[in-house]
Amino acid sequence: MNARDDHAPSAASRPQLIADTALRLLAERGMRGLTHRAVDEAAGLPQGSTSNLARTRAALLEAAVGRLAEREAAVLTPDELPRPQRDRPSGAEAGAGAASGAGAAAGGAEVPALAEALSLALHRYLTHHRELLLARYELALEATRRPALREVYDRAGRAFREPVVAMLAAAGSAAPERHALSVVAWCDGVLFSCTAGQFHAAVPTRAALRTSCAELLAGMLPGAGASRGRTGVAGE
Repeated sequence: MNARDDHAPSAASRPQLIADTALRLLAERGMRGLTHRAVDEAAGLPQGSTSNLARTRAALLEAAVGRLAEREAAVLTPDELPRPQRDRPSGAEAGAGAASGAGAAAGGAEVPALAEALSLALHRYLTHHRELLLARYELALEATRRPALREVYDRAGRAFREPVVAMLAAAGSAAPERHALSVVAWCDGVLFSCTAGQFHAAVPTRAALRTSCAELLAGMLPGAGASRGRTGVAGE
């Protein structure tokens, strides 16, 4: 899969163009730089075009959150997400009977795939989608002051959190909701630190991110300790 960049599609519809332009302005100028007039000018649209689509500032922000969710969902495709071990084609040992340690073995087997997917998403964000991250941070802070926007932002966030819970549960996590909180918080922390925090000067390598993901997961999944160090593939 080719790495995606931050540019809006050339054949974007007007609502999509306006929302993409709003995200770009948030990243470049911050919340104060986002106005209906600024979106019109940056998008090359006639004055009033953005107001016709989003009559209020709140509506413009909600459109930006919706478009952000769409673009972030495309960072990693469903085909690149790990399949639960129980859904994968079985090998020659299938049907031979489950040993008492089967659950632990399954958990350990899931770690490389989970670490691979998480590290791939993190690396793509940091190398190709910095604009989306900056826009997300602006919108997250604004959502703390606007209850209606908070609802929209949280609803979009559930679409990313729930698959993590499901993957951890399938991998044998004894507390998938709690572990998902740790995984999502860790990923958010890495993204923020490497975009706007103390580690912004250099992007971690794909291999380093993969190793860190595996180390985090090793403390959550049964039998995962044995899988540490077996997550290496060629980095992007």
